Amino acid sequence: MNELIPCQRNSSALLLIFFTIFTFPFLKVASAACHADDEAGLLGFKSGITSDPSGMLGSWKKGTDCCTWAGVGCLLNNRVTSLSLLGQPDKPNSFLSGTVSPSLSKVQFLDGLYLQQLRNISGQFPELLFGLPNLKYVYIENNKLSGKIPENIGAKLAHLGALSIEGNRFTGSIPSSISAMTQLTQLKLGGNLLTGSIPIGIGNLKNLTLLSLERNRLSGAIPHFLGSLSELRVLELSHNNFSGSIPSSISSLAPKLAYLELGQNALTGKIPDFLGKFKALDTLDLSHNKLFGTVPRSFGNLTKIFNLDLSYNQLVDPFPQMNVKGIESLDLSYNGFHLNQIPKWVTSSPIIYSLKLAKCGIRMKFEDWKPSETYFYDYIDLSDNEISGSPIGLLNKTDYLVGFQASGNKLKFNLEGLRIVKTLKYLDLSKNLVFGKVPKAVTGLQQLNVSYNHLCGAIPATKFPATAFVGNDCLCGAPLPPCKA
Repeated sequence: MNELIPCQRNSSALLLIFFTIFTFPFLKVASAACHADDEAGLLGFKSGITSDPSGMLGSWKKGTDCCTWAGVGCLLNNRVTSLSLLGQPDKPNSFLSGTVSPSLSKVQFLDGLYLQQLRNISGQFPELLFGLPNLKYVYIENNKLSGKIPENIGAKLAHLGALSIEGNRFTGSIPSSISAMTQLTQLKLGGNLLTGSIPIGIGNLKNLTLLSLERNRLSGAIPHFLGSLSELRVLELSHNNFSGSIPSSISSLAPKLAYLELGQNALTGKIPDFLGKFKALDTLDLSHNKLFGTVPRSFGNLTKIFNLDLSYNQLVDPFPQMNVKGIESLDLSYNGFHLNQIPKWVTSSPIIYSLKLAKCGIRMKFEDWKPSETYFYDYIDLSDNEISGSPIGLLNKTDYLVGFQASGNKLKFNLEGLRIVKTLKYLDLSKNLVFGKVPKAVTGLQQLNVSYNHLCGAIPATKFPATAFVGNDCLCGAPLPPCKA
């Protein structure tokens, strides 16, 4: 009597399956929980973190599925394959403090480790990485790791595809064993305290597309063997102590190199003509060296260049005619140029945001300069020229200007007519013919210098020192002497 007929029996079975899936989802979670070794390794890593003010690791709780934890990625049957923790520079509470626990070596399927901008991760190079056979990508950037880079790093991490430990405090030389890391496409060691020369073994890393050694204390000549890295798109050697001339072998990088940064060194000689053959060049920085002579006419071939910095050298006229469709940033300051005018190829650029032509022999009336686009400008430095007139017509059209420097010119205008936008942080109009009163809006600036002009009246309450206001006709009030009744 109570026996179910076949259709009823099938319906009951379907209902049972439905309720099992949708009413008891925790059964799926339990079966999908990450491997015990991965959980133990990650919790061991967490135990090495002494401060986590933003609760970045708050979801890392024992007994829960670690594949759902913040920064953790899983593939390969729910094995952890990546750990990515990123601090935010504008949010100090997003930084972590502590060390990289050796327990992380338990996460054997880890192929990517990204600990970036955490600021306060300290200790030595984490040799636990040597025990992770699947590791391909290591980015431990902008932290406080210190000590020497292990001498055997090349032998232990020969399988890496990318290594970045930039922005730490590593000392000593670059290990020669790095020559064994032939699978590397990116090597970033910048922003440390490394010394010595570039080891010859780096010439073996034929797959490199990016080599960054900037902001160290490296010395010697720029080696010829870098020219053999034919896949390079980015070469960053700035802010070191490299000397000698730019080697001719670098010319072999012309087909693909987009970023060549050699600024802030002690390079000498002339700018080589072959740089004009770098048709893919986006950024060229040769600033703050001891380069002399003229800029090669071949620079007219750099039609794709967006960022050019030749400032603080000993370069002389004539500056070549450039054939760029638009330049984003240009700095020719403090050489021996006599440009007379701001070049037309600069004035016509629709995308320029930074223009620095300090002491470039510019002799013009400011009102005669009419750039085709002012919207993107955020930095303008025309200091130490012979520019007259008023910049108000131009500056009052810029909504996002951050810095304007025009010290040592013959500018003549009423300062009260200048619209000081919210973004403006740096204003230097010293040693001009500016008149009027100091507007209250300057209180929002970070740096101000209006000394040696013809300003008058009471100074609004500011944080700036007396040197920002001295040498005017009749300014008074703190930080200068009090105004007379």
